[in-house]
Amino acid sequence: MPHRHAVRRLARVASLLVTASLAAFAAAQAVDRIDVVRPDAPELAAYGPYDVGVRTLELVDEGRPDVVNVRSDGTVPTYDRPFTVEVWHPADLAGGEPGGTYAVTTRDGSTVAELGGRAVRDAAPDARGAPYPLVIVSHGYPGNRYLLSHLAENLASKGYVVASIDHADSTYADTGPFASTLYNRPLDQLFVLNEMERLSAGDGPLAGLLDADTTALVGYSMGGYGAVNAIGGGFTEASAGLPFAPPRALFERHLAGSDAFEARRDERIRAAIAIAPWGMNVGFWDDAGLAGIETPTLFMAGSIDDVAGYANGPRAIFEGAVNADRSLLTFVNANHNAAAPIPAPSAAWATGTFDHYADPVWDTVRMNNVAQHFATAFLGLHLQGNTDMARYLDLVPDAADAVWSVDDDGTPTDEHTYWPGFAERTLVGLTFERLGAGEVAE
Repeated sequence: MPHRHAVRRLARVASLLVTASLAAFAAAQAVDRIDVVRPDAPELAAYGPYDVGVRTLELVDEGRPDVVNVRSDGTVPTYDRPFTVEVWHPADLAGGEPGGTYAVTTRDGSTVAELGGRAVRDAAPDARGAPYPLVIVSHGYPGNRYLLSHLAENLASKGYVVASIDHADSTYADTGPFASTLYNRPLDQLFVLNEMERLSAGDGPLAGLLDADTTALVGYSMGGYGAVNAIGGGFTEASAGLPFAPPRALFERHLAGSDAFEARRDERIRAAIAIAPWGMNVGFWDDAGLAGIETPTLFMAGSIDDVAGYANGPRAIFEGAVNADRSLLTFVNANHNAAAPIPAPSAAWATGTFDHYADPVWDTVRMNNVAQHFATAFLGLHLQGNTDMARYLDLVPDAADAVWSVDDDGTPTDEHTYWPGFAERTLVGLTFERLGAGEVAE
């Protein structure tokens, strides 16, 4: 039996070898792709007909209440809240080649990864199909505007303008008090909607490019929390008393039934995708608050989410939003990272933050592709008015019950109930449930 000191030396050597291997892997993977579509991806995950451009906007909301620096006497100062917004759009490359990179801060707050995608920096917009519907993307806590960049590029290639927000006090580089995220998240989403409408009406690079009256919100985790509130899911009175909540006088404008909340309703938001929305599991909504949602909503979640919950989280929101046409896509045995994050950058392997992006059961690219497929169908139906997309949302609820049955020439038989767009033997580990406005779960 080896001496214990020898065992320790062997363990140290093994640890050094693992660290060196991870560093070598990170170096070898200099550019991390966000635009991968697997051969077994469902049909609508494929990129669309448009080339993609991307540009960065710097915006400021003047006079925002400063929830972080509320004074001891209750006085609420104001400040100019900054926003960095990444905007993807259909582009005219004038014969140029698609593709470019993004320098992205990763989960540790300092390490920078280089992501590779299909968008071309500052490319001229393709105005032939303008104005395009607007999609606003909102990351988690913490996160940044690139966390769902794979979905943003994909949607832009299909005729959308996509604006993804860096939420101050909530990014990897500037994570601040949680109360700021709780208060600001839905307001940030609505501010960016207003700004995108203003910029489209101006004479800059977004002039005439988007239709803000046809907008969708896409939010992950705390972004989903904000989106559910922004589309009518008013918070409970009890949530205002939670120890990490912002001051009651500020939170009033988010509470169900308050005049300030009712005045905030925005008819320009025609659809929402809420991925692992946080908050139901700690009491931010009840049946009365969720009944205020009338916007068609697609929820995505992992069935063992230990951050946002599942039965007491996204599923409960899905069931409680009784006045909306809503769907729930579940990744069975996936945790909180289901569907939304980019594949873990190679730098995250070396810095020990791999698990912030990845799931221990599901392959991230596979989940991204499934999410792209369903987002394409859902937004195509509700924002682009493409009624053919409805067939991709009318499904046998449990994928395990779907039957593949085709004739010799490939024509589906009457017994065929496989989900449209999925190739044979690729439909596993998913459920998709749908309820119309006025319908309740059995």
